[in-house]
Amino acid sequence: MRPMMSERDFLIMLAGNALFAVCYFIYGMVRYKKNVERAQNMELATPESVWIKTFAILVCPVIMPIYLLLGKLFHVLFFHKDVDLADIIFSKERVRTFAYADEEREMNMAPLEESIAVSDNESLRTLMLNIVRGDVGKSLRTISLALNGEDSETAHYAASVLRDELNNFRSTVQKLYVEIKKEDARFFSYVDTLLPYMNDVLEQRVFADLEQEKFVLQMEEVCELLYQKDKALMAGFHYEWICARLLEISKLDECEKWALRSAEEYPQLLSSYTSRLKLYFTKQDRENFFTVMNELKESEVVIDQETLELIRVFA
Repeated sequence: MRPMMSERDFLIMLAGNALFAVCYFIYGMVRYKKNVERAQNMELATPESVWIKTFAILVCPVIMPIYLLLGKLFHVLFFHKDVDLADIIFSKERVRTFAYADEEREMNMAPLEESIAVSDNESLRTLMLNIVRGDVGKSLRTISLALNGEDSETAHYAASVLRDELNNFRSTVQKLYVEIKKEDARFFSYVDTLLPYMNDVLEQRVFADLEQEKFVLQMEEVCELLYQKDKALMAGFHYEWICARLLEISKLDECEKWALRSAEEYPQLLSSYTSRLKLYFTKQDRENFFTVMNELKESEVVIDQETLELIRVFA
């Protein structure tokens, strides 16, 4: 009677099983690496499972390969479905969080101007602490109001915070300005950081007039470098920022230069019209003011309430 499997057949089966184990191991590791890369290097699985299944294939030459192949076949035929990753969240920007209001804090807060006016030292100190806990850089104007208060403790604290923030501003602007002047490969990155940073502080008018003018002209110089290097990278709000800051320090000729550039580059933006309207309103130039106003009326740009009030006052 012939045996069911000869020694030669048995060795061939073991060799084939070993080859299958090697192929499975390579396939499993490659798939693992791809999954890690797609998941932004998050560990979705571990290679230990690949090692365990490879070992099981070697120990169970026939049963384990058939089990894996049938499992894969059933998965493809009955359970496979294209995964829609659109709703998978990897960024905080898509997470909706709910921050509950601090009712006691909100109910006990008063506007800083009112606290100073009535000499409410306790409310003023509480408000100052709450402001400092937030974004100090955008509250410099509010903090500066406390310098005129009767409460010496609050005034001293406000002066200390304001001094530190303004010194930090001076230092940061100087460092970025030096880097920008080099005009190296990081030029655009430095400009993109400096312009909004300067505008957020300068629009609050917390510096003395001479220093305010110095920083505005420095900001205008950076805008000019950006415009000459690649004006396509200047957004509409860049023109609006520099026009507003120049108008505040009465640099009307420079303001007009940027306002006209804004009208040329972004004729579809309301800010391109309002920058010129505010300029001609300040100069009391009725002819150019009404020329721009008529251009705005004939355009498809939606007029906001502030622009309507400006037109009513001048008209």
